[in-house]
Amino acid sequence: MNQSQLDALREALQFSPQNLPLRRMLADAYFQLARYEEALDEYKSALQLSADPDLKIKLAECYLQLSNYPTAHVIAEELLETNPSPQILFLLARISLASNDLQSANSYYKKATAQDHTLTQAEFESQLNQAIRESGQAQTSAFQEEIDRIEAEGSGLVEKPRVTFAEVGGLSAVKEEIALKVIHPINNPEIYKAFGKKIGGGILLYGPPGCGKTLLARATAGEIKANFISVGINDVLDMWMGNSEKNLHDLFQQARMNTPCVLFFDEVDALGASRTDLRKAAGRTLINQFLDELDGVKYSNEGILILGATNTPWYLDTAFRRPGRFDRIVFVTPPDAEARMDILKILMEDKPTEGIDYTHIAKQSDGYSGADLRALVDIAVEQKLPESLRLGKVLPLTTSDFKEALKKHRPTTKEWFATAKNYALYSNESGLYDDILKYLKLK
Repeated sequence: MNQSQLDALREALQFSPQNLPLRRMLADAYFQLARYEEALDEYKSALQLSADPDLKIKLAECYLQLSNYPTAHVIAEELLETNPSPQILFLLARISLASNDLQSANSYYKKATAQDHTLTQAEFESQLNQAIRESGQAQTSAFQEEIDRIEAEGSGLVEKPRVTFAEVGGLSAVKEEIALKVIHPINNPEIYKAFGKKIGGGILLYGPPGCGKTLLARATAGEIKANFISVGINDVLDMWMGNSEKNLHDLFQQARMNTPCVLFFDEVDALGASRTDLRKAAGRTLINQFLDELDGVKYSNEGILILGATNTPWYLDTAFRRPGRFDRIVFVTPPDAEARMDILKILMEDKPTEGIDYTHIAKQSDGYSGADLRALVDIAVEQKLPESLRLGKVLPLTTSDFKEALKKHRPTTKEWFATAKNYALYSNESGLYDDILKYLKLK
């Protein structure tokens, strides 16, 4: 189909926007021309007119072509529940292969071809087998490299951060919560021993993105000169059954061998999502392993502070909030005016400035996160660079540069608070989100 035919179809839809066959025809045309973004929009519009499963399949195909594998997988799994056909299984196999979930890809493909032999594809099998071989080689190589590195210098997972609380602007209440858990016990062991309080425990930090949760965790270790292990989702999850649980156990063992230690889980909800929302048994098994490690039944967690950070605490399995696990839930707010001023001064330390009114900028940047303030500085610098280049000399940043930057950047925390407000108002029976209501002055 050429451009003039596409234009004719679009024009026809303007006069008949509810015409499903026309909408489908245009969407199919875009898809065949590999214009997947436009095809996606048209399929979404068509689905508003009809819940045809074929349209949902096409929608999943668009997301697959656009490399949005999680969304494609969710749509395909929903289709499989209502229409367990071999075609849907093969679609899931393709999505799984594209997202490098080789075990699932192999399983879906075998089920699909067992039900419909015509779906057998030599090219797909070749790609899958090649990926499995390469994965095995990569794993063997990486494993050997890790063994060699550990033997030579010890595990690179463990570090000793130099940053301290003094370099983290604001958040005094959060710092005190952490101090009660780990800093005071280490500095005053006899007092804590008299009360039967152990060193360590679990704290869950939650709040808008960019407000310093990760920096705070690192500063906690630096404050007491403790070891620090930062855990991301890639450090735990593995495509082979049982390996994710083993990886998680090994990380806790590393912490236990290097006490005092801060074990930090960033985006912890990715590893501990509510089990009621999980469709795969593997996810539930990993959560059970996580809870077992937190309990410290088989191995002592004495001397380990386990910090978890999340932007979405409402997705975390409620079992994690049981006493003895993440029993302290701490709301990390956007920095207040004084903290914003401190953060700006830190960000501007190595930059040329002239008479910057930090008090004014701090007042005008209400609701900005630390990341927003960094973006503000970047915008101000980018505005100054062209003139500096034109004149061939370094021009200092002034208050007016920041005033212009403030017009171009809005706080990213507002979207988070819009979502959090709903949970705080309507899903807050335990009072877990009362701090959000207080911050929003709704309580």
